[in-house]
Amino acid sequence: MLKRRKTKTVRVGSVKIGSVAGIVVQSMTKVPTTDVGRCVRQVTQLVGAGCELVRLAVPTRADTAAFAKIVQKVNVPLIADIHFSPARAIEAIEAGAAKIRLNPGNIKNRRDIIRIIDAAAMHKTAVRIGVNEASIRDLKSGDVPVGRRTALMLKEMKKYVRLFENRGFDQLVLSAKSSDVLRTIEVNRRIAEVFDYPIHLGLTHAGLPEDALIPSAIALGTLLADGIGDTIRVSAAGDPFTEVGIAQLILIALGLYERSEPELVVCPTCGRAEIDVVKLARRVQKAVSDVDKPLRVAVMGCIVNGPGEAADADLAVCCAKNKGYIYRKGRKRTIVAENKIIPALLKELQNL
Repeated sequence: MLKRRKTKTVRVGSVKIGSVAGIVVQSMTKVPTTDVGRCVRQVTQLVGAGCELVRLAVPTRADTAAFAKIVQKVNVPLIADIHFSPARAIEAIEAGAAKIRLNPGNIKNRRDIIRIIDAAAMHKTAVRIGVNEASIRDLKSGDVPVGRRTALMLKEMKKYVRLFENRGFDQLVLSAKSSDVLRTIEVNRRIAEVFDYPIHLGLTHAGLPEDALIPSAIALGTLLADGIGDTIRVSAAGDPFTEVGIAQLILIALGLYERSEPELVVCPTCGRAEIDVVKLARRVQKAVSDVDKPLRVAVMGCIVNGPGEAADADLAVCCAKNKGYIYRKGRKRTIVAENKIIPALLKELQNL
């Protein structure tokens, strides 16, 4: 298991965030908040997919009014996403937000910030201070050179945190996001050095789902491997359930999340293979699709790496010409003809 950095514990409704708890996966609704019915359905579906927190945008008074209704209809803590309006922040807190997200680049008036802090303290609402690189480019000094963006993001964070701490408020989660992988890694490492608050990880504008997968895995995976990060959200255009799936795959790869379905290990194939490995793997994947256990199933094309992979799998088939060697828990069980491989695997699955 990876050793995580020690942090304070922040309560977001019924959910704990910090090093005493597991990594929390969250996502965001992608339908108008004012459409209460659709929002409730999407929140419920996200929870079913594995989200422990769900964020909603509340840019208008109508949105915060709808937010209050949605809070009453779901069984997961909700986060209100605030950008420019202190009034929306206070309305969301009073509407029952378990956490609000503030962007230091967009709300700068000290009196407004203090009003928000006091309201959050009164209602026991957590706050995420979320600095976006895109929000610091319109500073009075003009465009910010690339080399200074990390320093400026950290500077904005420090100023905001100081205001909260001066009011005795410590239920904070911090985040700094960029669409650039390396700057995201750099700034979060700096934040982890300076603060002991939980950190929310993510990339902004990660792209379409197929384009978001690799940048998100590199940025979030690198930081999580460093022990940094207590809650994550993968940002991908389109279906939010795809975001949850990518986030879970990143955590599973690092041993930070337990699978609830089989893991399929397939050899990459080479000139030694005497069987269509990919076709067989697809058939095996379909055969075990209804299994709700975190089993490891290996489909190997020859006996070079096959037995080694089989030793680490719950079930495995190592193929030769027109036949397959079936393994269970590293022990060879039987040899069957190619057209009997799937039934033989399913029989061993039942024995498990």
